[in-house]
Amino acid sequence: MKIKILWILLFATSSFLSSNVNGSKTGDLTIYTFEEFEHWLYKETDSLYVINFWATWCAPCVKEIPDFEKIYDKYKTDKVKVLFVSLDFPAHIDNRVLPFIERMNMKAQVVLLDDPRSNRWIPEVSEKWTGSIPATLVYNNEFRKFYEREFNFEELEGIIIPLLK
Repeated sequence: MKIKILWILLFATSSFLSSNVNGSKTGDLTIYTFEEFEHWLYKETDSLYVINFWATWCAPCVKEIPDFEKIYDKYKTDKVKVLFVSLDFPAHIDNRVLPFIERMNMKAQVVLLDDPRSNRWIPEVSEKWTGSIPATLVYNNEFRKFYEREFNFEELEGIIIPLLK
C-alpha cells in the first residue's frame, strides 16, 4: 500500500512539473516542446519569418543577436517576424537566459525549446541541419531556406529585401 501511494505521489509530482515546463511561461519567455513549437515553422501568412536558433553559451550566436534585433526593429512594420529560439537548458532560465535577454535588450520574441529528442526534431526543422548553432530559418509563402551559419545585418537584409517586394 505504501509503495502504491509513493508511486501515485511520484507520478503526480512529475506530471505537475512537466505541465509547468512544457508550453508554460516564465516571465516573458514561453517554453515549448518541439510539438508545441512546430507551428512556428509553417505559418501560412504573407509575413516573412526569420527564426534564429541560438544559446547563451554560443559565442557566434551572441555576436549576431544585435544584427537580428536591427532587422526586427527596421522591418517589424513590413510583416517581418523575428523569433529567437533559445536552446539553453530550462534549468538556466532564471540565472542565465532571462538576465541575458535583459542585458542584450532583446525586443524580438524569444522562446525556449525544451525537447531533449533533438535527433528527432532537428531534421524536422531542416534535413540539412547538422545540429550546430547559430542556425536560421527564413520563410514565407513563396520562399523557404535554412542557414547553418552566423549572419551580420547586411547579409540578413540582403535576404529579406528581395522577399518584401
